[in-house]
This record gives sequence, structure tokens and C-alpha cells, in this order.
Amino acid sequence: MSRIPLLRRPDPHGHAKVSFVELFFDLVFVFAVTQLSHTLIAHFAHDGVTLRGAAQTGFLMLAVWWVWIFTSWVTNWLDPERLPVRLCLFAMMLAGLLMSVSLPQAFGERALMFALSFTALQVGRTLFFLWAARGADAALVRNFQRIGAWLSVSAVLWIAGALHEDLRVPLWVAALGLEVIGPSAGFFVPGLGRSTTADWNVSGGHLAERCALFVIIALGESLLVTGATFAAAPLTTMSLLAFLVSFAGSLALWWLYFDTTNDFAAGRIAHSEDPGRLARLAYTYIHLPIVAGIIVNAAADEFVLAHPDGHTDLKTAWCLLGGVGIYAIGVGLFKRAVVGHWPWSHGVAVLVLAAAGPFVHAWPPVATSAFACAVLIALAAWERRSRAQCLVPDSAAEANAPSIGE
Repeated sequence: MSRIPLLRRPDPHGHAKVSFVELFFDLVFVFAVTQLSHTLIAHFAHDGVTLRGAAQTGFLMLAVWWVWIFTSWVTNWLDPERLPVRLCLFAMMLAGLLMSVSLPQAFGERALMFALSFTALQVGRTLFFLWAARGADAALVRNFQRIGAWLSVSAVLWIAGALHEDLRVPLWVAALGLEVIGPSAGFFVPGLGRSTTADWNVSGGHLAERCALFVIIALGESLLVTGATFAAAPLTTMSLLAFLVSFAGSLALWWLYFDTTNDFAAGRIAHSEDPGRLARLAYTYIHLPIVAGIIVNAAADEFVLAHPDGHTDLKTAWCLLGGVGIYAIGVGLFKRAVVGHWPWSHGVAVLVLAAAGPFVHAWPPVATSAFACAVLIALAAWERRSRAQCLVPDSAAEANAPSIGE
């Protein structure tokens, strides 16, 4: 095999360093996450609690995540310190900004801008990789040829949906569905075969660090919402209490992921015999509900800070209890993937949140927020206390971990 300059040099420690240009690239997704949370809030403000608005926002969030995670896989192999790779990332930043700008009106007047910028990111990045990896490992190049075929088909559906408003939803659902099932299907293409997880020789530590940084981005958006809304609201005892509870909730979200899960998971994938399989399941798929829970919780914080007293309306209850519940499920699934067994504390937390649902309407929003925060804190404390038992790797944990598409 001949190595070319655009691929990363092998690291003696097996950990591809996250570069400053990758962090710079992530700034676009700070804006994208902000757009998503504001889009969710706007749907609730205009339409009340509607499945349509929530589904559209969830759909767009999945699309944004898919762009970002695919890019993180690519920079796992390409060297961001090389000028052509940097220029590619800069071009992707521009397309990413256009995509982010279009998010609030992606299903409306800016549908074509969204579709063109999204497909430019997905297809353009793949074509660049095929050029950058020419002469490298044939299996790796073949993998990206398969990916290019899948993304080209989905690109046609994205653009067709943008041009035909009546067919937009089914075409876009089909397009994103193709991209989501692609990894689990091995990007099978007649004549090119199917990729296996053994073909994806990733730097597990690099991918774990990249996903942890995206969680930080989402948490940063939550703090921005908290600070901006509190700054614009009248200073009262209730608003100050709501601010403190929202801040404590953000700390609990951080603690549950970074104190009890992230380091162990990074070590597990870094020493895995099949890092591609674990990376596909634990990071490509399972991190989505983790990020989604944070975004929904950010919307809840804005609702509570805007109206901390009175009664908890339906949209605030859904976002408060649902956001924390989605996050708890996501982190629980993450632990299931890397440890090999489900942490029952997370199931108990979700049941407690669900049980409170019928009663929170009579509570002030700040009390509902405090309840959700208390559940998070109790869960984090429970996990920290039992971490020695919960995160001790079983000898067959990796073999028993669930898989997608295998």
C-alpha cells in the first residue's frame, strides 16, 4: 500500500489528534444547533404542541447530525493539517452556514437552499475523499465509492423534494432514510459489494473526542439560551430561581455524560478489536438522542425562563420531561453499547419522569423544571456511586453489545 500525504500519519498511541481546523469547522454547527432550538421554539409558539412541528425539527436535527458525523469519520482518515484538506473543510463551512441559515424555512421558501447545501456537503466531501485517497488502501477507497453511490441517489431525492412541494416530505424522508440505513446496510452496491465494520479502521479515541465535543456544543447552546433569555426577562425572584435551576440542569446533563460515561467509552473503543462496529453503533447512531435531548431541554429552559410561574403548559411539560427523558435513554443506550448491559438507573429515571406527566400541569413551570433537574442529579449521583459495578467491562461485553445491521 502506498501512503499519500493527504492521509493522516499513523499515530504511535493510536489516537488521531483533533486539530484546530476541525474545532473551527464545528463553529458552524454551533449556529446550526442554535437554529434548531429556535426552530423548535418557533413551532411551539406558532402552532402550540404539534407533532408536525416537532417532527420537522427532529428531521432537520437528524440531517444536521448526519452531515457532522460523516465529516468526523472522514477527518478520522484525512490529515486536516494538509492544505487541500483545510480548503475542503473551509468550503464545507460555507455550505454548512448556508444549510444552517435555511433551517427555519427548510420545509418552506428555503427548501432548495437547504437541499443544495446539504447535498453539496454530502456528495462533495465524498468526492474529495476519493481524490485525496487515490493510491491508498483499496478497501478504503472502495468503501467510499459505495458511499458515493448511496449519497448520489439520496441527492437526487433531496433536490427533487425541494423542487416539488407536494412531494417534499415523502422524498426527503426517503432521502434521509437512505443515508441513515446506509452504514448498517454496509452501503451495498451491486458490483461493488458490501462494506464490513472490519473495513473501517478508525481511530476510536479521535471519534470519541469529536462526539464529546459535539455534546459540548449542544450544552453550550443550552447555556446561551439560558443566559440570553434571563438577560431579557424582568429580574424577579421567580426568574432568578428559574435561571439557577436551568443552570443546575445543564451541569447535571454534563455530569451524567462526562463523569460516568465518556472516558470509559473512549477507552473501550480505542482498545476494541472491531472499532468500526462500535463507532457505528455507539457514536454514529446512539449519540443522536443524546444531542436531541439537550436541544429539547434548551427549548424548555427558554419556556420556563419566559414564564416561570403560573401553570406548566403542555409544550413546557413535553420539553422538560421529554428532553430529560430522551437524554437519559440516549446515555443509557450509549452505556449499553460500550459496557454490554443496560443501566437500570436510566430506566427508573424515565419511568419517574413519565409518572409525573399527569400532575405537572398544576405545578409552576419552575417547579417542573426543578423536578426534572432533581431527577437528573439523582441519576448522576446513582451512576457515580455505582460506577465501579456499572462500568466494569464484562469479558464478553463487546460480543454481547447490540449491533445495527449485523
